[in-house]
Amino acid sequence: MRKSLFLGLALSSALALGGIAMAAPQSDFGGPHGSWHHQHGPHGGHAMFALKKLNLSNSQKTSIRQIIKSSFATGKDQRKALFQQRKAFQSLTPDQSGYQAAADSLAQAEANAARARVEQQASVRAKIYAVLTPAQKMQLASMKAKREQRMQEWKEFRAEHAKDATPGTSK
Repeated sequence: MRKSLFLGLALSSALALGGIAMAAPQSDFGGPHGSWHHQHGPHGGHAMFALKKLNLSNSQKTSIRQIIKSSFATGKDQRKALFQQRKAFQSLTPDQSGYQAAADSLAQAEANAARARVEQQASVRAKIYAVLTPAQKMQLASMKAKREQRMQEWKEFRAEHAKDATPGTSK
């Protein structure tokens, strides 16, 4: 189970790499997190795949693993506390006293956790991006541009053919 959690975090962190270039827009390969579920699932398979295509040195791979491992360890206590708070809230029924206060408290904790998660992902992205060479950053930008072009072509194709696939029509 520990391995699964670590793998999940590694993949999530790889997704975090998707928007690396907040400071340098031409160099990121992920896009806005508002559409992150479109990037091959919630774990951002394309981001991990992109890293594999960069021919990272063993030193870079070790550094990236350490960054991800450190990031996971940092958030572990916060995730446990949030889990316990969710569990406590779920054990309450709506007619119990303190139910609304528990809901408000959980909502605030969830908001804080979301903020911390975004900040942590941004930090991980920045640290990993700093490990890359200028040539790898350029390759990453090129891969992003190609992916965006393919996505745009796919959207245009779907829009063209959407009217052909409307229910109730036949050819």
